[in-house]
Amino acid sequence: MKRGKRYKELSKLIDRAVQYDPPEAIDLVQKTAKAKFDETIEMHIRLGVDSRHADQQVRGAVVLPHGTGRTKRVLVFAKGPKADEAREAGADFVGAEDMVEKIRTENWFDYDVVVATPDMMGVVGRLGRVLGPKGLMPNPKSGTVTMDLTRAIAEIKAGKIEYRLDKSNIIHCPLGKASFGQDKLAENFKVLMDAVIRAKPAAAKGQYLRSVTITSTMGPGIKINTARLS
Repeated sequence: MKRGKRYKELSKLIDRAVQYDPPEAIDLVQKTAKAKFDETIEMHIRLGVDSRHADQQVRGAVVLPHGTGRTKRVLVFAKGPKADEAREAGADFVGAEDMVEKIRTENWFDYDVVVATPDMMGVVGRLGRVLGPKGLMPNPKSGTVTMDLTRAIAEIKAGKIEYRLDKSNIIHCPLGKASFGQDKLAENFKVLMDAVIRAKPAAAKGQYLRSVTITSTMGPGIKINTARLS
């Protein structure tokens, strides 16, 4: 992969052979976030599990204390009083069969999170092939299938993120913005890593945290010493 001059210059700040302690890694990732926009700081966590097995899935949600720096747009599937509750709680879009039709016919994805009441999952299920691959399907484990819509929407707007394994057994998550500064990024980092460690499946064997990398949108990856995390 061809890299630009700026990327190569920033890479000189990092020793690829070193696994950095978390505070040093967070300091370095801010120094490498030199684009003209406020870069997102991202985490990539490789786990020693096999996501093909149901008993080794790692999935959940956590509220980052300082959010991600981006307000998420919420689509809620609900009817009657629950639809009213969702609107009052600040949902950006609320509907039922009409939303299913809009997504199907218009290929509409102007939202970041989908929440549904349990009774609506039969309707939402029709969109499984559309929402599933995009990671948008509501799920009880992540708190997006719930009767408590007020709480769910408030948490999402406050900075709740979902984490889940991809097919390579890696979790990809936003941690915040470069402008957050050291302390806020460090607190978000700790909350996210604690949640992932707590989510370790009983069936997991051997080393659980295989590698943890932090990076900015346009910057190089910085490896973190996993021995300092568990």
